Amino acid sequence: MSKIDIHQMDAAFKSALTDLLYQLADDDFILAYRGSEWLGLAPHIEEDVAFSSISQDTMGHASMFYQLLEDLGEGKVDDLAHSRKAKDRRNAILLEMVNGPGHYLKKPQYDWAFAVVRNYFYVQMKKIRMDSLKNSSYEPLAQIAINVNLELYYHLLHWRTWFVQLMQAGDEARKRMDAAINRVFDDFGGVLSLGPLEDEMSKSGLIEPEEILKKKWILVMEPVFDSINVSMPTNFGMKNGNGRKGEHTEDLDTALSILSEVYHVNPAAAW
Repeated sequence: MSKIDIHQMDAAFKSALTDLLYQLADDDFILAYRGSEWLGLAPHIEEDVAFSSISQDTMGHASMFYQLLEDLGEGKVDDLAHSRKAKDRRNAILLEMVNGPGHYLKKPQYDWAFAVVRNYFYVQMKKIRMDSLKNSSYEPLAQIAINVNLELYYHLLHWRTWFVQLMQAGDEARKRMDAAINRVFDDFGGVLSLGPLEDEMSKSGLIEPEEILKKKWILVMEPVFDSINVSMPTNFGMKNGNGRKGEHTEDLDTALSILSEVYHVNPAAAW
């Protein structure tokens, strides 16, 4: 399909593009924040540095997608990131869930197994989407996908290594990983979803159909599960709702309140 620029798109194309960009930006934005909450709490100092770097990259990706939305007239990047209500967000619910009981500054009891599984599964899906978006009919999105892809190799290697090692560790580590896998699969359908405008997205050549992307994720993940002699679940659920439709949990409300607190002190400042 030929490339389409901002002056050529019709209303249906723009609507589908905008929705897709909100999904991409909001996913990365909230997961980067959840990653930042692990600073000082990761299993060891090297992981503190690595996870912080990954979270910083991910927030940078969110900023690039928000910039494309600004270019489309959706508002300024900072406003899109900090001023929108939870009901206006399009991130998958799985990505907004808290890291565990407690608060970052008060008795945090975060679940490292959940962090590993959530990040690994999400980044693998993100890689598949970026590979598809490199051929997007919207050239600015295709170019950003190429740039994002350059960093995903390291992210994937990092989380896959953690995943395999903890799954092979046995005892308590394995029990926690099994529980985390089940918890992630309960809501992973939301990550796989492209939302209500999926048909228009694929018809317009913005991205491949949802079902094709899902099959690619399964094809990549099955050998990983086979290598550790574990059967991969197939129940991709949306137990806690569909974030692509603006359905969210209190976890997101709380996170957005914290994230936007400083911004709302002086919205006119450059962030």
